[in-house]
Formats: sequence, C-alpha cells, structure tokens
Amino acid sequence: MTEPLLPLITEADELERKIDEENLVIIDLSRAPIYARNHIPDAIHIEYSQIVSSKPPVVGLLPSAEDFSKVLSTAGISPESHVVAYDDEGGAKACRLLWTLDVAGHKNFSLLNGGLQAWVNEDHSISEGVETAIPTEYNVTYCDNGIITKAEILTKLGDPNVALLDVRSPGEYAGTDKRAARSGHIPGAVNLEWIHAIDQQFNLRLKESNELQLLYIPLDVMPDKEVIVYCHSHHRSAHSYIALKSLGYKNLKGYPGSWSDWGNDPDTPVE
Repeated sequence: MTEPLLPLITEADELERKIDEENLVIIDLSRAPIYARNHIPDAIHIEYSQIVSSKPPVVGLLPSAEDFSKVLSTAGISPESHVVAYDDEGGAKACRLLWTLDVAGHKNFSLLNGGLQAWVNEDHSISEGVETAIPTEYNVTYCDNGIITKAEILTKLGDPNVALLDVRSPGEYAGTDKRAARSGHIPGAVNLEWIHAIDQQFNLRLKESNELQLLYIPLDVMPDKEVIVYCHSHHRSAHSYIALKSLGYKNLKGYPGSWSDWGNDPDTPVE
C-alpha cells in the first residue's frame, strides 16, 4: 500500500505544496457552472448525481459497483491514487465521495478543509473551463467497511455499545419537519445537526478537533462504540462520518438511504 500524500483533513496550503505529485487526483463536486468559472488547477469535475443512486422514495443509495467504477475510471482515479475531494457548499458532497471510496476499500483520500471557499478566499491559483483526465480501469468491489443496512440497524437497537447519531435538523429529528411517509427518528438516536461541526467564520472548515470532541462526547457518541450516522439520504451524515473519522473513530458506519429508507418503511419502529 502506498503511503498517503496528505492527511485525511488537508489544508489548502498543504494541497498547493503537493499539487504536482504524480498519484494525486483532485475531484471537484461543486455545481457545474461554478466549476467552469473557477476550480483548483487540474481538478476533475464529478457531478454529485453520479455518485448516488435512488429507488424512489428512497434516495442517496450506493451506486452500483459497475457505475462507480466508470465514474472513478473516467476521472482518472486508480487504486493507487490519493484522492482529494472538495465542493462549494461545506463539504457534504465531497465527503459522500470519500465515504463511498471508503466502502470501496480505497486507501488514500482527503477532504480539502473549507473546500472551494478556503481555496479561493485564501488567494490560491484557480483555473477556468473543463479539465479532462486520462482514463484508468478501476474495478470497484464494495466491502463491509463503513456501511450498514436497515436490517442490521434493527438488530442493534438498544445496544449500549452502539451510538446512533442523527445529524438532521432538530425539526426533522423531532418529527415536526416531515420529509418521508413517517416523521421522527430511529429509536435511541441522539441528534446533532451536521452544520455544528463547521466553522462558519473560517471558510466553512471543520472545527478544531477539541471543539468537535466537545460536540460528540456529551451525547455519548464515544470512540469505543460502534457509531452509526444518518440523515435523510446520507448526504449530510457523510460529512459527519468524515469528521468523526478525523477524530480517530474506528468503528464508523454510514446508512445509505437513511431516513428516506427508514421513514418510508411502514414496519420500522419510530420515535
């Protein structure tokens, strides 16, 4: 296994120093018009819709291994690549890509801390237009790492060694903001809206590690537990997954489909 070129949470200055490394692939998940106007030099654009699938009313499912293989291959990513992902809206899209890479067993990846905001606002060089990559052949095989199903969650309800973290808004969690056939939350889940991990005053970076820990620890979301994160589609909760991973949490699981899966099933228990 090749050593990572960069840490999981990478600063703009660090990325600029490594930008010419051979195995580095930078992926931009911003909206296409924004990418075309300004992006990190050599960054390849991937549309968010390419890295998720849906079976209405369930959204935010894992793409098929075949489809994800095509996306990675077209973007010039190989198993040896160190992938740095960013977007223009706080990192959730980028983190969803990184979570999917984790489930695919890809070893080396990073989140650009603060994404496009940090890069542009801190005067790093930008490019216009559309970049193209030299295609690779990446054959994805998904593993059990980082992913959990509704059936598996049902077997873990009430387990003191499992923490369910709902990162939706307080209204979604309480059931006053209804976005599925049923509203509420998974029994036993605690609520911390994902945006609390973001420093709004510092170009949408993640908060410092000690600040992040002070968010999760009082909720009993502890590093020695199996931690399951979910939102409505595992978009926002992918960001929480990477935030927790950056703190050294080892037993992390994301729930693709999330509340759109749980809340639209008439047989699941709801609080």
